[in-house]
Amino acid sequence: MRVCLDVSAAAQGRGGIGRYAERLAEALAPLPGVALRLLYHGPRGTRLPPTLAGLPARHVRLGSKPWRASLAAATLLRLPLDRAVGPCDLFHATDHVLPPLRRTPSVFTVHDLAFLVHPETHLWSNRAYLAAMMPRYVAAATMVIADSAATRRDVLARYGVAPDKVRVVPLGVEPTFAPVAPPEARARVAERYGLAAPYVLFVGTLEPRKNLRGLVAAYRALLQQRPDAPSLAIAGAEGWLYDDVYRLVQREGLASRVRFLGRVAEADLPALYSAAAVFAYPSLYEGFGLPPLEALACGTPVVCSHRASLPEVVGDAALLVDPTDVGALAGALARLLDNEPLRRELRARGLARAAQFTWARTARETLAAYTEALRRAGHCPLA
Repeated sequence: MRVCLDVSAAAQGRGGIGRYAERLAEALAPLPGVALRLLYHGPRGTRLPPTLAGLPARHVRLGSKPWRASLAAATLLRLPLDRAVGPCDLFHATDHVLPPLRRTPSVFTVHDLAFLVHPETHLWSNRAYLAAMMPRYVAAATMVIADSAATRRDVLARYGVAPDKVRVVPLGVEPTFAPVAPPEARARVAERYGLAAPYVLFVGTLEPRKNLRGLVAAYRALLQQRPDAPSLAIAGAEGWLYDDVYRLVQREGLASRVRFLGRVAEADLPALYSAAAVFAYPSLYEGFGLPPLEALACGTPVVCSHRASLPEVVGDAALLVDPTDVGALAGALARLLDNEPLRRELRARGLARAAQFTWARTARETLAAYTEALRRAGHCPLA
């Protein structure tokens, strides 16, 4: 089966979707019967991650905005772009854009519908594009993959597609996410980020959907209960509409207690998770939520939102709270900081839970979706 996989988000280093595209490509490439070729767009000089550099690839030299605009125009004008994708049995779109294809069956991954569920957390331009094009992309795809059952429910409710067209394929966590011995973890974090363990940790892109304002407010409430509480470390690249979080930290006089680490190298994340006293993830909406799963894999006690996909990801291995209830979030943080038996219990549950999510499983289930897409399209893959 000749598969063309869009890994543009990986080439551009874009957060969770980039991680998904890169890890999926790595796990698909060695599967028997799969001849994988990559497609990615970006200006001249855009490069694939080293892990994918050995795979055959086609580079479309367009930035994200021109690429998205080109696909939208071609879709609206019904101009097929099979030649841009190249010869293949199936095309897999991983980044919420799908070239219009006349001869090639396609699989389209929907990571989330945050732009519909929480439109206030998106930039107007992105919201307008997705609102106009996502229904068309979902309808045009031969099969749709959703990262979680929650996302699948959203797709079925919002777009009215046939239930058998949308398949759930959970994401995975790399084996490198594993507990790092406390002395080593603390030394590495102190050396590279100047953090003295323990600390409360958040990892994710700085954007409104992550509810960082709520986390900062809950941390302020925590300090009122126990002034000796650990510092708060916020790790992640700046996304959009994040300035008010910085302003809130300054206004509340928390600049000495809240550290913004910026984008953290993936190689440093296991130590960063392992040295944390608690991982907090009060997101308003997630299509899957890789950071809490990574924290569980590192043996870190987790407090996270009870909304959307997060309960199905963490199961009974984390404390779940209403992300809009500042008191409940502060209380959950205090409970974990003060209760060592509960921390030990959640560590054990977390390690067991995270072990269920592997990229090998993601690749196998994705390949099953490819086979179903070819069956639905009546195509027989070429040898």
